[in-house]
Amino acid sequence: MKQRIEALINQAFVDLVASGRFVAVELPTDFVERPREKAHGDWACTIALKLAKPLKQNPREIAEAIAGAIASDPSITSVEVAGAGFINLTLSNQALQQEMMLARERGADYGRCDIGAGKTINVEFISANPTGPMHVGHGRWAALGNALCRLLEHAGYQATREFYINDAGHQMDVFANSVIVRYRQLLGESVEEPEEFYGGSYVAEIAQEILDEEGDVWLHGAAGAAGAEAVAAGAAGAAGAAGAAGTGTGAASTAAGNTAAGADDTTNTTDTDQRLEHFRERSYQMMLTSIKELCERIDVAFDVWFSERELYKAGADGISPAEQMLQRLDDMGFLYVQDGATWFKSSEFGDDKDRVLIKSDGTYTYVTPDIAYHLDKLERSSYGSESLINIWGADHHGYVARMQAALAAFGYEGRLRVLLGQLVNLFRDGQAVRMSKRTGEMVTFAELIDEVGADATKYLMLNRSTDQAIDFDIEAAKRADASNPVYYVQYAHARICSLIRRGNDEGLHASSQHLNLLTDSSELALARLFSQLEELVEAAAKDMAPHRLTGYAEELAAAFHSFYTRCPVLTEDRDLAEARLYLADAVRNVLAVVLGILGVSAPESM
Repeated sequence: MKQRIEALINQAFVDLVASGRFVAVELPTDFVERPREKAHGDWACTIALKLAKPLKQNPREIAEAIAGAIASDPSITSVEVAGAGFINLTLSNQALQQEMMLARERGADYGRCDIGAGKTINVEFISANPTGPMHVGHGRWAALGNALCRLLEHAGYQATREFYINDAGHQMDVFANSVIVRYRQLLGESVEEPEEFYGGSYVAEIAQEILDEEGDVWLHGAAGAAGAEAVAAGAAGAAGAAGAAGTGTGAASTAAGNTAAGADDTTNTTDTDQRLEHFRERSYQMMLTSIKELCERIDVAFDVWFSERELYKAGADGISPAEQMLQRLDDMGFLYVQDGATWFKSSEFGDDKDRVLIKSDGTYTYVTPDIAYHLDKLERSSYGSESLINIWGADHHGYVARMQAALAAFGYEGRLRVLLGQLVNLFRDGQAVRMSKRTGEMVTFAELIDEVGADATKYLMLNRSTDQAIDFDIEAAKRADASNPVYYVQYAHARICSLIRRGNDEGLHASSQHLNLLTDSSELALARLFSQLEELVEAAAKDMAPHRLTGYAEELAAAFHSFYTRCPVLTEDRDLAEARLYLADAVRNVLAVVLGILGVSAPESM
């Protein structure tokens, strides 16, 4: 609609130039906007103010000339000049009825824009360590990343969804040792828990599954042929569990020189190492499988599951991606050695200080593989992306500048954008919830989904800006009434589906033949809301703010309920009934589009 108004005004100016009223000048852009007050009409135009200087005329006189030229257009019911030269426009019923048709006939494409122009963008989100179940905070990133990708695609981008698996380094060995301790305890051994230890009940569950499948063969390390065969099977399973491009999962923990803090054991060192390797791979694959299953369950699909281990694997040239990255920085003169450590001159690219990439003991800092990973995302030969978006927790705010500085050093300044999200606080009827009733530990994302459902969880995780904490009340999320926003929106969609079925049973079918009969203020209000969706998609995509669509969905649902109350749909006037069914079906389609972008289902019955 905005583009149509701009085209109408541009044509009016061209006609006025042809008539000799104005001289030809270059026309400005972006001169149509929504007025701040509804009393000023549907659109406000500032073209006269922008043309005053090049035309050397009074802006109000320019506005009056343009207003006169467009006043007779059938899409405009009134036009007035206000203030110093604003042109306020009110759309005609005919224009709004045309919008009703677009909202229904364009189906899933309604509200699309092309600001992305096919550009590729990589969105990395969740990125949970495979050492434990996903927590509620991960659930927020799941909902946000999924909705953001869908929003970007509706705005014309090509989005790649990526999960970064932090599967290398010391924490994987701590995880493996934790499972070993529980395994040995299950077999009756008295084993003390080491200082670094994952004590969650899920660790004992993993240990029990390994015991059930493999027995006590690992009690004293890799005991004989059975143990060796189990190691081989575990390594083969790890190598075959990639599941997507970029997801190698070899047996090596890291090339950064990290070593395991093994549990106390008096068995042969080789046997102990084999056991550690086997338990690391088995436990890792079991946890990764549970993460993937949960993502599938909530309909969050990733294009790429990228293993951190890939960054340490040597390529055909014998050099790993991490080593290649360091070599490139060194060749460009951005590395130096001080106190035995290798430093990156990140302060030259906007960071507050230089950063250590290789410690004095020869191991990498956390930032080193992260730089290599971000470089990989931009430079992949088959599916590299033109820009990157990361969704991180707010506790990572200090990490943003150093990563942006690193990419700037490689010539990719401005190509990384980071969304920092605040915490999710769980409540039950207003009381803080800190522990799971089942385990007595932190409430996991899976447990929240079990109790509340995927749709309600995702929607409520999205109805706040990322820079705001979410107070998630479990009981409120389960309520089947208007106080629950996701229920309210989904109910509107289901109600329309029921209305259409009832109409069909009575021989009535949605028809655009008599849309001219739809002149009630509540009917026209729906069309006005329809016309805002494309602008909303464009603005929300630019600002990476899918949460704005929840407010729109709720406003549209409220407007439908108001229409339904004021205007009987299945009236005895067949022409009017079929026109109103058509309008209702347009609302249904727009609700389905918005819920689809949010990653929430649009039920046909409730």
